[in-house]
Amino acid sequence: MEPPMAEAVQSAMIAAHNAGQKVRGTTSPNPPVGCAVFDDSGIIATGATEPPGGRHAERVALDQATTINPERIKGASLVVSLEPCNHTGRTGPCTEAIVAAGIAHVYYVKDDPNPQAAGGADYLRAHGVQVTQVDFPVDGLEPWLDSVRYGRVSVTAKFAATLDGFTAAPDGTSQWITGPETRQYAHFDRAMRDAIVIGTGTAIADNPSLTARDRDGSLLANQPRRIVVGTREVPEGNLTRLGFEQYSTPEEAFQALYESGARDVLVEGGPTLMRSVFELDVVDRITAYVAPMLFGSGRGLLDGPLVNTIGEAKRYELYDAFSLGEDAVIELCRKDN
Repeated sequence: MEPPMAEAVQSAMIAAHNAGQKVRGTTSPNPPVGCAVFDDSGIIATGATEPPGGRHAERVALDQATTINPERIKGASLVVSLEPCNHTGRTGPCTEAIVAAGIAHVYYVKDDPNPQAAGGADYLRAHGVQVTQVDFPVDGLEPWLDSVRYGRVSVTAKFAATLDGFTAAPDGTSQWITGPETRQYAHFDRAMRDAIVIGTGTAIADNPSLTARDRDGSLLANQPRRIVVGTREVPEGNLTRLGFEQYSTPEEAFQALYESGARDVLVEGGPTLMRSVFELDVVDRITAYVAPMLFGSGRGLLDGPLVNTIGEAKRYELYDAFSLGEDAVIELCRKDN
């Protein structure tokens, strides 16, 4: 990046990232992209991907900027979390809209891995737009990128456990292992996903709602699909009241979710389901909520061994780690990501 523009680009990229985060869970099968239009005076407008059939982030930001001050767009810059698309789908190419608007410089973070949509950077350069790829963390895009890479839903395994790795005490109790701050964060995380997956054991034992709720208990704007895996009948309760989908196996569930447009899936199942998805080798990310307590024994994350020796261990890389109240949140990703 050019030194005089570094601070302005950084501020615009933060605004674009925040815009993309706000629409997570609403855009699949399209990615939750964020965009910002700015000049030397500051940010003119931001935009994010609309639900399927709607505008891409760049068009939202450009339309908003035109409404605010059309004169400032000519010669302005644009930052976007994903390389602008260069194909016609439900909407026209974003590259053409950028050129038509008179944008002088485009900064983008991730290359578009979709061969149908790729090539936007080259198109822009060929039409006189300066293009720079920047390094910036865009968490919300990672599951979508995983999904494109592997041709399936991206799976995040989420669990709350004690420091010694137990998800329930010896008598089966598990509420509440983590504190209120962590539990609320988990609800905000749910609202950014396309679906939550549990097993029939959890559905029967816990009578969960699988909703995403705000601090006051009200439902958040986006509610993920509720998925139960297993062949046992789910008894009357919260799930039958709210509605859910049931599939016999995790493979069947993930395939049906992918074919119906889901891309970002959260598995919150018990030890049987969790072991199954790890054995399928489809867990791309792990979110572990670790409480500062010890049980010594109890229910573990998995209901049986995954490997026999340390050399066979499934290894993940640290993506992020931070504290919430008294708890630690550890986020991991596949080593081949």
